[in-house]
Amino acid sequence: MDLHRTSVLNQMDYSRDPKEGKPAQATDERLDSGLDSLREEEYQAVAAEFHRLRVECEPPPHKPEPAAAAELPEWKTQVTEDGDTLLHLAIIHEASNHIKPMIALSRNTDFLNLQNHQSQTPLHLAVITNQASVCLDLLASGCDPTLVDDRGDTPLHIACRHGNLLCFSVITQHCQPEHRGRMMAACNYHGENCLHLASVQGFLSLVENLVSLGADINAQEQRNGRSSLHLAVDQQNLSLVRLLLTRGADPNLVSSGGHTPYHLTYGRHDDDIRRELYSRTDPDLRELPDSELDDSEEEEDEASDEEVGYDDIQWNGH
Repeated sequence: MDLHRTSVLNQMDYSRDPKEGKPAQATDERLDSGLDSLREEEYQAVAAEFHRLRVECEPPPHKPEPAAAAELPEWKTQVTEDGDTLLHLAIIHEASNHIKPMIALSRNTDFLNLQNHQSQTPLHLAVITNQASVCLDLLASGCDPTLVDDRGDTPLHIACRHGNLLCFSVITQHCQPEHRGRMMAACNYHGENCLHLASVQGFLSLVENLVSLGADINAQEQRNGRSSLHLAVDQQNLSLVRLLLTRGADPNLVSSGGHTPYHLTYGRHDDDIRRELYSRTDPDLRELPDSELDDSEEEEDEASDEEVGYDDIQWNGH
């Protein structure tokens, strides 16, 4: 697949709409690796190093480069206006014949961890585009799976949000144990960890795998202090509620607002979830918090006052 496409395909923001108001680029625009500006003997050396990558390009304007940058091959220094390297672009376009040689030539180097303007690494993009084999190649070549994008998501967070079980399996099985634990425990900028994301989406297989790998089943998200069991009840997902209870979720855990998972069954129509939680919930934690009861009592008192006739009121002595 041709790498040289317009940059509109490079906008891999899975949470926002494509950039508005951005002028479209010419369809014949190509990325520049600088090969045409090399002398013949240098060209032959780079061509051999690329293993016939054959990345065509136009010559860049001549600029003096720092000594450190001059040591890098030209294709590693090319970056688009969106911050994408040639490896980012190859993954976006699923150009496997270019991806593998680039990764092989970049083993254990920072090039594999470069982030675009949305802070996405090549591994983020491999998960977004559902390319498990690329995830495996990147991890085997030493990429860092704990880096986060501009939402605070690691690649594992993205796999859990989208139910990508294959990429999830590759990442969890082929990363270092300390990296796996750090990713599962980390909360993104919305206060959610991997288990929260999988629970909200109702991905039972991912939830079960995360718990089996050591994820804290009672971890509370940082915005409202809800656990995965709270989230399952909120989603009215009976199967997930049963799974979490079976795996040891605490039904008496209280959120920041003072609510247990059982409290969230009030006003809901799923009686099965209510029955699952009733016997497991401490009797003292079955009633709604006092503040809510007080509010309802005050409303009743106000209604009662309105119904009382005050026939003893005097006005001007009458």
